[in-house]
Amino acid sequence: MRLCAAFATLVFTATFLTAAEPIPASNRINGVAIGCQAYSFRLFTLYEAIEKTAQAGGRVIEFYPGQKLSADEPVAFSHSAPVELRAKVKEKLAKHGLMVVAYGVVGLPKNEAESRKVFEFAKDMGIRVINSEPSADAFDTIEKLVKEFDIKVGIHNHPKRANDPNYKHWDPNWVLDQVKSRDSRMGACADTGHWIRSGLNPVDCLKILEGRVVSSHLKDLGEKKHDVPFGTGTADISAVLKEFARQKMDGPVSIEYEHNWEKSLPEITACINFVKGWKVSGN
Repeated sequence: MRLCAAFATLVFTATFLTAAEPIPASNRINGVAIGCQAYSFRLFTLYEAIEKTAQAGGRVIEFYPGQKLSADEPVAFSHSAPVELRAKVKEKLAKHGLMVVAYGVVGLPKNEAESRKVFEFAKDMGIRVINSEPSADAFDTIEKLVKEFDIKVGIHNHPKRANDPNYKHWDPNWVLDQVKSRDSRMGACADTGHWIRSGLNPVDCLKILEGRVVSSHLKDLGEKKHDVPFGTGTADISAVLKEFARQKMDGPVSIEYEHNWEKSLPEITACINFVKGWKVSGN
């Protein structure tokens, strides 16, 4: 019993490093810190998302705000969660050998007190990157907190909105303009699927953002523009992985699989397996 307790303590300590430290090699696959965005399992609880990510072969996970904790405790988990709930989630992660390395997409407003809550939560959970779609007037606040907490922020992109010309996050050039003169820990959360939906080529977008890609929501899309297993769609995931490697992008890569919601685990597993075999296949 004492040995088991000591081992559990060791696992817990090793799993929750400070946010400033790089994601360990043990939580990477072929050098890629690949896992799931819990939103892939939005019809399930956070506990189930952790279990399914581990079953798929992922070694890291990204949380999003508001997912129900568990069937027995159906409360929303977010950066407002009390320390007691956070402790339960840490134990669940340790049990399944996962690290939570990213959080988003979450609002980071100009109001420092509100954004600070997100950064404090991230620091406590050992999260390396906060993914957000902030307005331009919030970047001064974000930069201040990035420096204080030593946590990266990735500007996430949804698709271009024909009815909203003020929405600029879809454009990698706009994202680059917002961050290029700021702290190097501020960059892009590269959502490859949404770039395709905006009529953009993911590798071209990554090259525009060179040196400023801090995380990714990695998607491959089929002809009908919904998620498909890596390597079977139009995103050229091999080329994306090559570009990540060329840029030495070492941040978290989250599979955000938004299709076949109730039965997507085999398809997500195929995505993980693609990354496992990527270097071996020479792609």
